[in-house]
Amino acid sequence: MTALATSPLPDAQTRSQGIALRRGLALLGMTLVVPGSAQLAGGNERLGRIAIRIWLTLIALAVLFGVLFLTFRAFAIGLYANPITLQALRWATLVLGFGWAALFVNAWRIANPAALGPRGRVVIPGIAFVMALVIGFGSWSLAAAFDAQSRLFGNVFTGGGKSETSDGRYNVLLLGGDAGADRDGLRPDTMIVASIDADTGRTVLFSLPRNMQWAPFPDSSPLKKLYPNGYWCKDQSCLLNAVYTLGTNNKKLYPGVKNPGVQATKEVIGNILGLQINYWALVDLKGFQALIDAVGGINLDVARKVPIGGGTDLTTGKKFPIKGYIGPGKNLHLNGYNALWFARSREGSTDYERMARQKCVLNAMAKQLNPLTVVTKFQEIAKAGEEIVATDLPTSQIGTMLDLAQKGRSLALSSVSFAPPLIRPVKPDFAKIREIVTTKIEAAEAADKKPAKETTTAPAPNGSTSSTPKPKPTATTVKTQTDDLDSVCTVS
Repeated sequence: MTALATSPLPDAQTRSQGIALRRGLALLGMTLVVPGSAQLAGGNERLGRIAIRIWLTLIALAVLFGVLFLTFRAFAIGLYANPITLQALRWATLVLGFGWAALFVNAWRIANPAALGPRGRVVIPGIAFVMALVIGFGSWSLAAAFDAQSRLFGNVFTGGGKSETSDGRYNVLLLGGDAGADRDGLRPDTMIVASIDADTGRTVLFSLPRNMQWAPFPDSSPLKKLYPNGYWCKDQSCLLNAVYTLGTNNKKLYPGVKNPGVQATKEVIGNILGLQINYWALVDLKGFQALIDAVGGINLDVARKVPIGGGTDLTTGKKFPIKGYIGPGKNLHLNGYNALWFARSREGSTDYERMARQKCVLNAMAKQLNPLTVVTKFQEIAKAGEEIVATDLPTSQIGTMLDLAQKGRSLALSSVSFAPPLIRPVKPDFAKIREIVTTKIEAAEAADKKPAKETTTAPAPNGSTSSTPKPKPTATTVKTQTDDLDSVCTVS
């Protein structure tokens, strides 16, 4: 009889503990789905209402930004890329994330640990601790990403360029240089102007040789008084890539200018081409290599082997050893180190062939880099981006440039190298250069205006291609002009 009287008691206790366990799990689930709902249901109602209001506000802001992104994408990206916005997101993520984690701990307290059975006393605090840890660590990681983006955009995209288009185009000066120990300051050996249609994104690349002489300064340049007839010296050391050093050494002529070397280079190249330069970007070799690695490398067909190393030490006159070769081969995957040497190697080739390879690398990046890569590898890209010396592109224009880059990916990339036999760097015909620039831009704009039927049947003069499938090229050709860079760059 005693056993019959006492046996229901353990069952009732077990049921009570089971109910408490299920209630605790429900409270943790509510906190995960709607932070604050657990407190509103069985704890501090005031705290719960505050948390839910914050949660609903965040959802509303996310929806608002999503609508803004879909309707005014360039503006939305520019707003997001503002360092102030990113720092606000960083601190908000930290505060709200750790606040959310604290709500899990509070939900465990609301579950009444004393009412839980042995299993519940392990399961409920264990889940609460794990969820709080995941939310806290996730918030810290996301805040770190916002901070990295803020530093990237704040340090690299300094602003100061001209956002207004010139004849419906953005003209961007791309400079690549090296400030090695054996060099007199930084000298940009890569000088390319990308002229981008502001509506379609169709781009024409104009590449200038580093050894061009007689570069004319515009009347608005303070260096015009020093070199009224063009940049020339008797010892022939006044080359185009030395204009950067010239501007740096005469920084007093550029009061208030952050980078007088780039400003001088921008002035003279704009005058050579007859274009108004909107923005410039100066990348050193280390930054270029890191950027290629950050995006996972590029693929190229290399028709003939390109040396890694070589060249001559200008101080001692000794030859540098060749450490290896790139190619030849089809669909070669190049990491940052190999892509850098493919673009800069001079051993056994001319400056003009090197100019062609540089544009091939740019073409490969333009074709192969996609938004998913940018999103998934942003931390690496941000770290590499800080190796970029500078650009005067403001953060407000990043969205516009990304939109144009996305539009231009599917279009043929025209290219002109002002190199022999087209132009003699020793005595360039600048009127001819400007005429070629005008003609190329007009041809690019005309390509966007042609009806689809015309583009499929019209012949392709001067190496241009129609909208029919392009044949896969077989070699990297040194060609001064092309209407489709794919036709001379074997980009896989």
